[in-house]
Amino acid sequence: MARLAQTPGLTEVQQEIVSTVREFVDKEIIPVATELEHRDEYPQEIVDGLKELGLFGLMIPEEYGGLGESLLTYALCVEEIARGWMSVSGIINTHFIVAYMLKQHGTQEQKDTFLPRMAAGEVRGAFSMSEPGLGSDVSAITSKAVKDGDEYVLNGQKMWLTNGGTSTLVAVLVRSDEGHPEGTAPHRSMTTFLVEKEPGFGEVRPGLTIPGKIDKMGYKGVDTTELIMDGLRIPANRVLGGVTGRGFYQMMDGVEVGRVNVAARGCGVAQRAFELGVGYAQQRHTFGKPIAQHQAIQFKLAEMATKVEAAHAMMVNAARKKDSGERNDLEAGMAKYLASEYCKEVVEDAFRIHGGYGFSKEYEIERLYREAPMLLIGEGTAEIQKMIIGRRLLEEYRVQG
Repeated sequence: MARLAQTPGLTEVQQEIVSTVREFVDKEIIPVATELEHRDEYPQEIVDGLKELGLFGLMIPEEYGGLGESLLTYALCVEEIARGWMSVSGIINTHFIVAYMLKQHGTQEQKDTFLPRMAAGEVRGAFSMSEPGLGSDVSAITSKAVKDGDEYVLNGQKMWLTNGGTSTLVAVLVRSDEGHPEGTAPHRSMTTFLVEKEPGFGEVRPGLTIPGKIDKMGYKGVDTTELIMDGLRIPANRVLGGVTGRGFYQMMDGVEVGRVNVAARGCGVAQRAFELGVGYAQQRHTFGKPIAQHQAIQFKLAEMATKVEAAHAMMVNAARKKDSGERNDLEAGMAKYLASEYCKEVVEDAFRIHGGYGFSKEYEIERLYREAPMLLIGEGTAEIQKMIIGRRLLEEYRVQG
């Protein structure tokens, strides 16, 4: 393995899982990723391979057929997958967040119904908070659920669903005022519904439409969609946890582990950009020698490697904190913020090292250059991370008296 981004203190099982994933990435993802990405093609064969490896059940407890692994193991696998192609890590991440929310907050019946099939990769998860007029301002959600007998009727439009078309189970956050008097704080009147659907586009069940894929600058292959609910009827037993009004907290818990995942993606993309940059710098000659022998390029490589190492260390720290049962929103926010910013910078430096060829679609760095910006906005923008970090620091360092 490469010298950078090593993780001390892993068990033999963890080492074996991570090295198996790295081998799969090198053989099955990196050789085909750029071609599939340029065609915006869903990587079905890669997904089938990950299913065989058991990656869809990595953190699902063994009693439900999963591997019962830690957030750290999961994050290290995501880092490897993103090193190959970030879109594939997105396919896994949304599934993982829904499985995590079910494991933490679901009723026993919900866990028994979904987790075994999610572990096998038969049921694939997506989750939905954003709407056309809002992203990080979750309290402004307008989609609504109204109780009607033993069912709820959901109406509204959601936005930016990763896996929106291919998923068969969507955790949807909507406003539900039932049992919450007028004037209740917005975050106390939200509920997460577990919405089962057919994969595909168009009307995927009565009252639920997935219009089609959103055409994006990067992060292609994975389907990002809208979700339109128009009289969508959901039984009461599909309220996550069985009680309304807890959706905001459930989603924030999911996003907290999701932020570690985004940090891991940033680490993986940055590692790949460094590998491409350091490799190209030794092959390309100017003024009679490889450009790697020019001090200007060596300085770039030094900065890139340091950023790769620092981001990895912060990501590992955030995952370990969550695994130990402690609150990790500060560490997850810091890791996500640093890893995504450093990823953008490392990718840009690798792009510059490639010179004019960095602009050519024949070179892998062109794809990475379009993918890195997604990490600056996914799972909460850099600005939102800084707000979270700032507030938590003021809690920790409150002046007494």
